[in-house]
Amino acid sequence: MDLLIPILSLAALGMLFGIGLAVASKKLAVQIDPRLEKINSLLPGSNCGACGGAGCFGFAEMLLSGKSGPDACKVSEDNIKEQIARLLGQDLQKKVKTIACLHCHGGTRVKDRFIYQGIEDCVAANLILGGQKECVSGCLGFGSCVRVCPFDAIKMLDDGLPVVIEAKCKACNKCVLACPKKLFSLVPVTSKVYVACSSHDAGRDTKAVCPVGCIVCGLCTKACKFNAIHVTDPSTSLRVNPEQGRGVDNLAVIDYQKCTFCGDCVKVCPTKCILQRAL
Repeated sequence: MDLLIPILSLAALGMLFGIGLAVASKKLAVQIDPRLEKINSLLPGSNCGACGGAGCFGFAEMLLSGKSGPDACKVSEDNIKEQIARLLGQDLQKKVKTIACLHCHGGTRVKDRFIYQGIEDCVAANLILGGQKECVSGCLGFGSCVRVCPFDAIKMLDDGLPVVIEAKCKACNKCVLACPKKLFSLVPVTSKVYVACSSHDAGRDTKAVCPVGCIVCGLCTKACKFNAIHVTDPSTSLRVNPEQGRGVDNLAVIDYQKCTFCGDCVKVCPTKCILQRAL
């Protein structure tokens, strides 16, 4: 009898606390939008972070809060983005698919101006006098872009240059941000022609260090029937914004809104720094 009263008391308290917790869990429960789980299930689950969110679940939360749109996911296919847009009650604005493109063709064709023995990383090497290459604008060849790509879409070749595996590229922009020389850009996937050089040195200076760099000869501009490629010589012209499809100092720039990819600029380029992609 002496033990019965404490046991019953503890049982009563346990039942009381249990009922209290059950009531509290219902009253204080955080209401989760049922669309959240559905959207998260549609996302690829790669958690690459290219969208700016903390993984795919974080991106799903951004979509529901209106902080981002379905197009921000670089990995999802268009039909998945359309499903997500319908769940959100939005109209999906279709955009031209883009792909990462390397604007350098130097690699082992460009000599080293000193022996670099530091960390084999482009960012680290660039801190030492802009890197070991004689062309200070060229690829350093240590593959930082390869390591940051979450889709295994870039690999290093024997010529010391990274190559984009186009079938795997999701245009996540990570290689663009990682390259200390700013040699990558995202171009329309339909663009068959690109300039494989990023040097802004005078033509004679570029030619002295790189056999495949832009020498500002202007032959591409003269050959183009569509006014789609421009080269600006700073000795005769003011610097112009490349985003407007105009030339920049000592470098050919293609306006993809005008380019028909006829290949005439590729044919006349004496250094072969204008290349044609095989689609």
